[in-house]
Amino acid sequence: MRCPRCGDAKTRVVESREGEDGKLVRRRRKCEECEARFTTFERTEYLLPMVIKKGHHRESFDRFKILSGLKKACEKRPVSVAQMEEAVSRIEHDLQDRAEPEVSSREIGEAVIEILREIDQVAYVRFASVYKEFSDIKEFMETLAGLVTSNEVNSKMRR
Repeated sequence: MRCPRCGDAKTRVVESREGEDGKLVRRRRKCEECEARFTTFERTEYLLPMVIKKGHHRESFDRFKILSGLKKACEKRPVSVAQMEEAVSRIEHDLQDRAEPEVSSREIGEAVIEILREIDQVAYVRFASVYKEFSDIKEFMETLAGLVTSNEVNSKMRR
């Protein structure tokens, strides 16, 4: 690791700490040349699949696109950023567990919808209305009816 101040490659680790979630290591380093101290972070790099878009082109998986969509859907809703981050992490971990080289954007969208259904139903409807590209009010109402029916079944099962 090169020193950010002088560029020398002779640095040593002074202290290491594990991050809160156990997936990150914070290291304090010291340059042996200029004695500057600086912090580095280390985390595991996961191989995520390429995403096949609607037009059949491929692009790299981007967690920030999913997070951006969640933020828009959850705007002015009682959903914390931590909940949204956790949702994206769940999707990422599911994709890593599948270990497939490619995944369709449709599959990712469906995963987001399922998580939003659990987190916040208004955000779910917002996301679904954009994602599913409803062509008329009938399709929108069918989605709402399915959500209401699902809630009624779940509440009866809890009793």
